[in-house]
Order: sequence, then C-alpha cells, then structure tokens
Amino acid sequence: MGVDVPVNAATAAPIARLAGVGTATTPDSYTQRELLDIFRITDPKVRSVFLNSAIERRCLTLPPRDDDGAVVTERQGKLLAKHRELALAMGAKAVHTCLKECGLDISDIDYLCCVTTTGFLTPGISALLIREMGISTSTTRVDVVGMGCNAGLNALNATVGWAVANPGRVAVQLCVEACSAAYVIDGTMRTAVVNSLFGDGAAAVAVVAEAPRALDGPRVLGFASHLIPDAIGAMRYDWDDDQAKFSFYLDPDVPYVVGANAEQVIGRLLGAAGLRRSDIGHWLVHSGGKKVIDSVRVNLGLTPYDVRHTSGVLRDYGNLSSGSFLFSYERLLEEGVVAEGEYGVLMTMGPGSTIETALVRW
Repeated sequence: MGVDVPVNAATAAPIARLAGVGTATTPDSYTQRELLDIFRITDPKVRSVFLNSAIERRCLTLPPRDDDGAVVTERQGKLLAKHRELALAMGAKAVHTCLKECGLDISDIDYLCCVTTTGFLTPGISALLIREMGISTSTTRVDVVGMGCNAGLNALNATVGWAVANPGRVAVQLCVEACSAAYVIDGTMRTAVVNSLFGDGAAAVAVVAEAPRALDGPRVLGFASHLIPDAIGAMRYDWDDDQAKFSFYLDPDVPYVVGANAEQVIGRLLGAAGLRRSDIGHWLVHSGGKKVIDSVRVNLGLTPYDVRHTSGVLRDYGNLSSGSFLFSYERLLEEGVVAEGEYGVLMTMGPGSTIETALVRW
C-alpha cells in the first residue's frame, strides 16, 4: 500500500498549481471497423471485442502492407524505431501546445519529466527532446519508463514535489505513448483485447509553485496510492518468445479488481483533506476501457455525467495509457464549467495492480 503524500502539509510551504496542458496524437485515425478490415480479422469473437469497446476511433500508425494488401509484420527493432519517431513528434507538439496555453516559452522549462511504457530508449526521451526542441541543456530531467497507465500520476507526484522545492520555476511533465509500437498481431483473444483498446497520444502539463496570477490553475493538494499485491500479474508487459517481441497482457478480471479497491484509496485521499465524495465537483478518471470506467463509477457512486470526459476520450481516442487523464483534464477546461473553489479528483489505474489519485482545487 502506498503512502499518502499531502504536498501542502507544512503551512508555510508553497503549493504547486497545474498551469497549463497540451495534447497531441499521431495524424492517422481509424474506426474499429476499418481496423478489422485492414487486419482482415474475421473471427466473430474478436470482432465483437472491437465493436463493443465503446471506442469509435483511435489514432494509430499502422505497419506497411504488401502487394496483396496484407499488413506486414514489424519486428521488435522496427517497433522501437517507431516508438522513438512517434514519441518525439507527439511529445514536442504536446509540450509546445502546453507552453503556449500558459504563455511560457521553451526557455522557461527548468525541469522535464518524460513518462512512457511503449518503448525503451537510452538515452531517454527527455534527453532526446532537449536536443530536438532546443531546451536548455542545464534542465533537470527524469524519465519514468515502464510503470504503465497509472504512471502519469506517479510522475506528477514527483513533478509537484520538485516544483514545491523550487518555487517560481517551471516544471513540465510529458506523458507520451506510441501504442502503435507495442502491438502483437497473432489472432489470439489475449492480444485481441489489447489490440482493440490502445491508441497513440501525448499530453504535457506545466507545474509551477508560487506562480504569478497569469499562471493560475488548480492547486494540487495531495496524492494517495494503492497497490493490489494479489493482482500484481493482472496487467503486465512481458516477452513473447513465439513473436520475438514484447506483449501486453490484461486479465479479464482487472475492471472488477480496480473497482473493488477504488473506495479505499479515494477514502484516504479525501479523508486527509476532511472531504467527502459529495464535495468533489469534477472526476477525471483514466480511460482504461468501458468495463473499467463502469466498475469505478458504480463502486464510487458516480454518474455518467461525472465521467463524461473519461468516456469521451475513450470514444474518440481509445486508451492513451499514461496521458489519458490529461486528455480528460484538457476537455474539462475547454468546457468552461469549473468554478473557483471547486475540488477535483484525478485517478489512474495500471500494472501492479495500482490505483493512483490526486486531489486538486481551483
């Protein structure tokens, strides 16, 4: 079980704010039916998984096709190269959009945290982006690799901590997932579930403590984590000897395990601030899949309206892994319904199995 981290525990400590957000995807988008046709999937059970996913479109960079129109198999080396290319392109765009939204420039970045699970690079994405984007070579940086869909909030905890320790300086966190570089196509139901779900996307958020009014945004009040040891193998990314590449596995019971543990971690998050669930005006839950969203919603007593942005992101982009919650956050801000003084909960789930949460207030 994780340790709750009330980032504003000391009354004199500065409080970090989310100053801006920006998102990006790869350029090509496909409906689920288009993907079934492209990959020539005819198995009724597999088609049902795709067509009943509550996903309409996903952004993906598909493999090339041979003279007969069949999709060419990409080996692990090709997938790693794809990860690098897509991650840098999407990542740079998301960071630029984020900075523009809050009136900042590349030269303002003092800390860069890059999160990904869809590929492994050494040096990491942070170093490559610093070179590609012209970010100062003295920028403090960290790469969070392999933690999965929950990693956006794990990293935000560390990013907020850095911002609080360095008031007035700009921290940028980037979640970038080239899910097109993490697919295995073998016709099995195990891979069908994964292949029906994930899409390419990147999201960046700027975090500043003691910011001027121009960089005003919701204050980050605290975090709470929960690890479910009995389900540590329920979501995993491991090596497939038959395919000679990495392959992601999702246990069918994951939605129910996550839902059953949601109340416990939310109770600790809100209890530390003296709040109840009815005090929360905005819920931004990871778009992990229809069953995951429904399970969390039922167990927390939320309405479909409460998770409208979560469901909307799933519908339009699929599961974007670590950056999904920031896509929902961006949509909430664009909606323009948030009032000063309202509370929000950010919630992500992933391998471990893990539930990560954060509490914010506008």
